[in-house]
Order: sequence, then structure tokens, then C-alpha cells
Amino acid sequence: MRIRLLPTLAFAACLSLPGFVQAQTAPPAASTTLPAVSAPAAFAPAISAPTAPAVAPAAALTLPRDLSPWGMFVAADIVVKAVMLGLAFASVLSWTIWFAKALELMAARRKLRRAIDELARARSWDEAAEAMAQQDGSAASMVQATDDELRQSADALSPDGVKERIGSRLERAEAAAGRAMIRGTGILATIGATAPFVGLFGTVWGIMNSFIGISKSHTTNLAVVAPGIAEALLATALGLVAAIPAVVMYNFFSRWIAGYRALHADASAEILRIVSRDLDRGAFDRRWAERHRAVAAE
Repeated sequence: MRIRLLPTLAFAACLSLPGFVQAQTAPPAASTTLPAVSAPAAFAPAISAPTAPAVAPAAALTLPRDLSPWGMFVAADIVVKAVMLGLAFASVLSWTIWFAKALELMAARRKLRRAIDELARARSWDEAAEAMAQQDGSAASMVQATDDELRQSADALSPDGVKERIGSRLERAEAAAGRAMIRGTGILATIGATAPFVGLFGTVWGIMNSFIGISKSHTTNLAVVAPGIAEALLATALGLVAAIPAVVMYNFFSRWIAGYRALHADASAEILRIVSRDLDRGAFDRRWAERHRAVAAE
């Protein structure tokens, strides 16, 4: 009887063994899976924490100032403002000289060409003096100076001496006309030579203020550095804007005035040719004789 129960108990033990094993292993499985599920929740704050400061630098890099030219001028230091105003005034002065001198030079050249044509058509000094009496300008002044010299040389009958004195008067009149025409262009040369350095001074001052702002704020943030550097570069730009046109205008006027002086030389040559022809013809002998008679009658 005992021998028959042993197989039955063994078979029952085999059937209950899986359940026992499952009951023994279930708690450890539950304990291992729970940390696996809760791990993302535990580390979620650590992963999402850096996202909050990532928005702060973007807001900090936003430039608070108006970086338009007018905004930079308003926000600039008083020294940089003075430099900008000076360069703007120099630029306006350059363009004013340009328009005024260009109109003056064009009108003078046109009058001088017309006077040269009148002198070229004259056959005697009386015709030339009569034609130029109705005009004004430097050529008319040269004709008047020549006629004055002819009247003062009534006692000196040497043709060479008369032509030499007339040539001296014409040379002085030509130099005076050139000086009058070049007046004002020296300002263009001064602006063209000094404006870049004035703008550079404003640049150096603005960058220096930017570095001072960095040292005071203890940060190299772009919002602190950029406005001062932009203002400094604006001063440099204004210096170039004032200097480059001034240099171009000065070179342009130099060529025009050289041509104007050449026209004066042509007018002087025409006057000397007319006087020389009349001296060789003896045309002034009658005039000088009449002058002697008038002086004697007085």
C-alpha cells in the first residue's frame, strides 16, 4: 500500500512544482520591471531641464537699440556726434562749392570763347576795342588794360617796348583771373585730405566706448558690443562720403581751370597779334599825334 502511494505523491508534486516556481519568481520579476517603467519618469526632469535656459540666450542676444543711421547717431557719444556733424557739414560744403564753382567756370569759359572769336574777327585794334566794349568778363578786362597801356605809352614810340609792357599787363591779368577762378577749391582739397582721418578718430572713440561698456557690464554679449561698433563704423563711412567726392571735385576743377588758363593765353595771344599788326602799320602814330596835340592844347 505504501509502495503504491509513492508514485501518486511524486506525480502530484511534479504537477504543483511549476506553480510553486512561478509563485517564487513572480515578485522578483515585478521588482525588476517596475524600475524599468519608472526610470524615464525619474530621468525626465533631468533631460527637459536644459531646454528652459536654451531660450534665455536667444532673448539676451536681441539688440535693444535701433541700428538705423539716425538711431545710431542719436545713441552715439557726444564726441562721435560732433565728428558726424562735422563730416556732414563738410560734405554739404563740398557739394555747394561744386555747384557754385561749376556754374561760374562754365559761364567764364563761354564768355572767354566768345571774346576770342570776336578778337579773331577784328582787323584792327579799334575794331577789337569797340567789340569788347560791349562785353564783360576777363577778356574785356584784358582789352581795357591793353588800351590803357597804349594810351600811357603815347610818348614811347618803340614797338618792342610797347609790346613788352602790354605782355606784362596781360600776364598779370591772366594770373589774377586764374587766382579768382581757383578760389574755393582749396577747401575741397582740405576736406579730401582730412575727412578720412576725422572719421577714423570717431571710429577709435566709438570702439573705445564699446570696450568701456564691456568692462562695466562684465560681459561680451553682442547686445553690449554691437551698437558702439556700429556707431564707430558710421563715423568712418561719413568720413569716406565726405572725402571721396571732394577729391574727385578737386581733380575735376584742376583740369577745368587749366583749360580756362589756356583760353586766357589764347586771348592774350590774339590781343598781342592785333597790337603788333597795328604797330607795324603805324596805326598808333596818328592816335599818339592826336594825343600830343590834345595835351599841348591843354
